[in-house]
Amino acid sequence: MKSPPITFFCATYLKPEMLHIHRQITLLPGWDVHVITQRIENLAQFPVASLDVVPRSPWRWASRLRERSMKSGPWQASAREVDTMLHHIQARGSDVLHIFFGNVAVHWLPLLRKIDIPVVVSFHGADVAGAIAGPAYAAARGEVFARADVIACRSTALAERVAAMGADQGKTRVTRTVIPDSKVPLRALSAVASHTILQACRLVPKKGLVTTLHAFARVCKKDATARLTLAGEGPMETELRALAAELGVADRVRFAGFLPQAQLADELARAAIFVHPSESIAGDTEGVPNSMLEAMAAGVPVVATRHGGIVEAVVDGTNGFLVPERDDEMLADRMAVLLEDSDLNARMGCAARDAVQQGYSEDASGAALADLYRTVAGQRKRPTV
Repeated sequence: MKSPPITFFCATYLKPEMLHIHRQITLLPGWDVHVITQRIENLAQFPVASLDVVPRSPWRWASRLRERSMKSGPWQASAREVDTMLHHIQARGSDVLHIFFGNVAVHWLPLLRKIDIPVVVSFHGADVAGAIAGPAYAAARGEVFARADVIACRSTALAERVAAMGADQGKTRVTRTVIPDSKVPLRALSAVASHTILQACRLVPKKGLVTTLHAFARVCKKDATARLTLAGEGPMETELRALAAELGVADRVRFAGFLPQAQLADELARAAIFVHPSESIAGDTEGVPNSMLEAMAAGVPVVATRHGGIVEAVVDGTNGFLVPERDDEMLADRMAVLLEDSDLNARMGCAARDAVQQGYSEDASGAALADLYRTVAGQRKRPTV
């Protein structure tokens, strides 16, 4: 039987940190997947079978300027952009449209008013902060919530945030990241003896990197063999290098830059611990960090913070440790425990892998996504607002 068609819209396809989006699209069982974007990036890294581009309006700059100067609601997609998008969706005969990121959907209300197939709008963390959460966006935000058939969120904590912004809780669904088992080899037990601590993320404030460095400096006072690898790129790199020097640990911190998936897997295979001390920055919170799930899938125990969706994946004392945000002393203590106790490290690593296989595998998460789309596919037009 022919697979039903589904269209995904992602304004930029795809930024390097959007691996989880690529997996959701390409590992979706039982659907004929089509992607629409307005800007192509990293296509070789994130290949997809069917892709169309909707050119951006040359007048978008004027709409953005008007929004900023008048502090009005969000700029809106032009009539030509909407018509082109509808043309591609209708040409594919799609049963469902999924728009990635809530802060993108508010700009496409003209499309939501015209489209006659069900729409899923997904929130991933950063898109519940900033302009979309402010009063100028309240009307547009409310209309998106009303016109979307499903509001998909990467964690229960994020679903609660979206509900607090006005979404109908009856429409919200938690949609877990898909982690393919075959792409994440199990860490060798010998890695525990490496005393290598790994953090992989964008180098931005909400990842808690300053806390990581302060905690690592504490660990170094007790463990002469400890090493820290920071894998990722971002605007904080110069600041973090300076802080590592100030703390006297620059020679024990490696800035590895952005790593392709195969190289990240190599780093995970050698890591004793994975750290991810996320923190809230002006309302910007995490869903469930993809890199953290990658580490858990590789059998690496995690030391993270009680933050956002992290608590839904990491069970304190079972498959890792959880500490308060910005608490470098406790973070250091838990890191030291896992470096010193190899048996505990190994047990927690195995428990971490089991947790990902049960909740985030292709069989679990991928199948749940496919079922969600099948459920909404028979629905039609949302109530007019």
